[in-house]
Amino acid sequence: MASRVVRRDPVIHPLAWVTWLLAVVAALLSSRNPVYLTVILVCIAATLRAGRSQAFAPALPLSPWRFALIVVTLSAAFNGLMAHFGQTVLFELPAWLPLLGGAVTLEGLVYGAINGLVLTGIFAAFLALYQAVPTYALVRLIPRSFYPVGVVLSVAIAYVPTTMAQFGQIREAQRLRGHQVRGARDWLPLVMPLLVSGLERAMQLAEAMTARGFGNLSEAQTAHNISRGLIVFGLATLAGGVAGSLIGAGALSTALIVVGGLAVIAALWLQGRGVKRTHYRPQLWTPRDWAVVAGALLVIALYLLPLPGVDQSSLAYSPYPRLSFPQVNLLIAIGSVGLAVPAMLLALAGKKTNRSPRA
Repeated sequence: MASRVVRRDPVIHPLAWVTWLLAVVAALLSSRNPVYLTVILVCIAATLRAGRSQAFAPALPLSPWRFALIVVTLSAAFNGLMAHFGQTVLFELPAWLPLLGGAVTLEGLVYGAINGLVLTGIFAAFLALYQAVPTYALVRLIPRSFYPVGVVLSVAIAYVPTTMAQFGQIREAQRLRGHQVRGARDWLPLVMPLLVSGLERAMQLAEAMTARGFGNLSEAQTAHNISRGLIVFGLATLAGGVAGSLIGAGALSTALIVVGGLAVIAALWLQGRGVKRTHYRPQLWTPRDWAVVAGALLVIALYLLPLPGVDQSSLAYSPYPRLSFPQVNLLIAIGSVGLAVPAMLLALAGKKTNRSPRA
């Protein structure tokens, strides 16, 4: 008896994941305090670890730890060699070296390493979204007016793991035939089959999408023409409003910007009406999703909004002129743990999956 493939939905709603990602990016970009960055990175690492059992995508060749090692090292070295500020001098380079000549300070290295940690956190956060949300769930979130472009982008993204798996199969097959890579010419038996198979998959997908009428605007050609005219009018009006604000036409420029913005929104709404979307099994919004959104909104409020009793001056940390321990606001540090809500929910879901009997 043939086995039936059951498509499982993500534990957390994709929209809640997107909200969590926005909160992580907002917190990382608005602070350079190493204490807060450490808390955020620990939350992201816990989310990645807990989401391995629920992953929808294969692991990438570049792990977050390798990415952190490379980026933090390069960022610290670059800033230390380029920014000759700080009082703790480690060594000095000859002054005749362009851009590099001068003192290399501990403060410069630390500030570069902090920037590398920010990039590492952003990479790890997107990796968590990549492994936790399948492609079809992200396509559901695309507005109807951008649905064709979103489908093309999602197909392109989905081709990455498929191409990697195909490359691994080709390499294993060539190894069984005794092929070894010693130089540039030896890559040809690996690249050519990969290119041919990729073109075959692309042609099959294009034929399947054409057979299903993807991109057919014959039924909504009138609405499509009207929406294009509205977009042109709206963009031209917006440009006129921005130009008017530069020369001091306050009321007129504001009116033009409002009218242009409404015209663009109306064009997008009209364009979206011509796209028909159906859901085989829509995912429901659960209390777990509310918990993730609540934790993300708490972090956004602590980092971006002027809240009473929350001193946000500690967000702007600088190791110059002499390295010192950063100031820490306990409310911000404790509130940053709200980013660990997905990790806790994924860990609980993993325990329930392990306890459930298998058929």
